[in-house]
Amino acid sequence: MIRRYGNSPRRGQRHRLRPGAYALLVRDGRLLLTHQSRPEPEFQLPGGGIDAGENGLRALHREVFEETGWTIGNARWLGAYRRFAFMPEYGRWAEKLCHVWLARPIRRLSPPTEAHHSAHWASPPDAMELLADPGARAFLARFRALI
Repeated sequence: MIRRYGNSPRRGQRHRLRPGAYALLVRDGRLLLTHQSRPEPEFQLPGGGIDAGENGLRALHREVFEETGWTIGNARWLGAYRRFAFMPEYGRWAEKLCHVWLARPIRRLSPPTEAHHSAHWASPPDAMELLADPGARAFLARFRALI
């Protein structure tokens, strides 16, 4: 059973399944996070939706680069969780199936290419305070010993 974090599904509201790939990116005891300034400012684990025809690991590499400008290596799948959320950029409700990997940032090639994103380094305790998603915080707490 995949654990759910955050809000329950809205009764009577259709939620479209949206699988995604996200990463705990660890280097020198710090985590690389992304800050999305719009539509709502929040710190997040780098990652995002898995596109049609794309596997999770490929999506992870693409999304991390778009949101941070970094390449990654040594990705190891940790697990998955669900959350129900409104996605304002798509104008719809979604059941997000969030697959989480542990990976190492290798090289910064550019600033983030995705609009309204910026890359930030944080200590694990600071990341616990900054991350908006309770599922992301739960994975950080669960796998903190690996950092």
